[in-house]
Amino acid sequence: MTDWLVKTFIPHPDDKDDPAVRERYGFLSGAVGILLNLLLSAGKLLAGVLTGSIAVTADAFNNLSDAGSSVVTLAGFRLAAKQADDDHPFGHGRIEYLSGLIVAAAILLVGVELAKTSLEKILQPEEVDFSWLSVGILCASILVKLWMSAFNRRLGRRIGSAAMAATAADSLSDVVATSAVLLGALVGHFSGLLIDGWVGILVAAFILHSGWEAAKDTLDPLLGQSPDPELVESIQKTVLAHPQVTGMHDLIIHDYGPGRRMMSLHAEVPMDADVLEVHDVIDNIERELKETFHIDAVIHMDPIATKDPYTNALRERMAGLVREIDPAMTIHDFRMTAGHDHQNLIFDVVVPHSCPLTDEEVKSAVAEKARTLEGGPFYPVISIDRTYTEIPAS
Repeated sequence: MTDWLVKTFIPHPDDKDDPAVRERYGFLSGAVGILLNLLLSAGKLLAGVLTGSIAVTADAFNNLSDAGSSVVTLAGFRLAAKQADDDHPFGHGRIEYLSGLIVAAAILLVGVELAKTSLEKILQPEEVDFSWLSVGILCASILVKLWMSAFNRRLGRRIGSAAMAATAADSLSDVVATSAVLLGALVGHFSGLLIDGWVGILVAAFILHSGWEAAKDTLDPLLGQSPDPELVESIQKTVLAHPQVTGMHDLIIHDYGPGRRMMSLHAEVPMDADVLEVHDVIDNIERELKETFHIDAVIHMDPIATKDPYTNALRERMAGLVREIDPAMTIHDFRMTAGHDHQNLIFDVVVPHSCPLTDEEVKSAVAEKARTLEGGPFYPVISIDRTYTEIPAS
């Protein structure tokens, strides 16, 4: 069913980085959600009126809020597809993340309101009328919501959408919520226990948990999450596949919304290489990264000595000493200059965010290590880089 809907309503569905294609995916998800949630809400409101059950009625309003969330999702994808303008040179892609966050907020609001109403029902319990029609409506709702969860999850995986993942999670929480309502109705009918309010509390707890998880998934890209380690490794392999590049560091990936990412990195190249030739290689790498990963790349060249055995050996020894301070520390841009009665060792130290030392403490510890090198005296000139992205040792 999902594949048929995608093929019918979305031209070129595999071009997931095209904002227009993503907009069509969002429209499909939103339209299906609005239609089905309105139908479910109407059915459950009827069941709630027939039985007088607060849990069934609350579940109906939960579906009504889901219809509103689908409207937000649809609008979010429409706005995210807008082209860049003077005020937003990187486009409007992050609106898709914001729409997912709004959906999560709506889920949390429904959970809080349901918990309040259910608590009142616990304090003042009332007998609930039983109706097999209501049971049938609840069973149908569970099946529909299971399909909607799978539908949105598949769409979300196709285009890597946090908003659709939030919608899928919401549908799954609805399955749990409605199942609890159904179970409560059956238990209350056959045992006579007044558990409607308690079932409502259980439903509210599931809804709140689902909303919290959805909020975290949409907040991470907005706050600036770490890139996928597999992506980082693939980028590194692509860059280092060119023999003119001897190392890379300071990789930063900026996410401006799905299909709108930029990266910057430093590439180490031999200091005695032909600058025009190396510049052409760097341009080719930038184009290759764009074509392979759909990420605009800007590469800064760092010239280093690669043919001096003494400098290379000293660099390796210094790198080993730095790892004694923290195994995750690395160095780059290592070079030497001669002074009147000493040699300057100039390099950057990459410090992981987990390191408890301050920048000054790191500099002091590294300088102390440098004084133990044979062949000195050496005067270290150290710059500290706090890592943005963990790059595997090459």
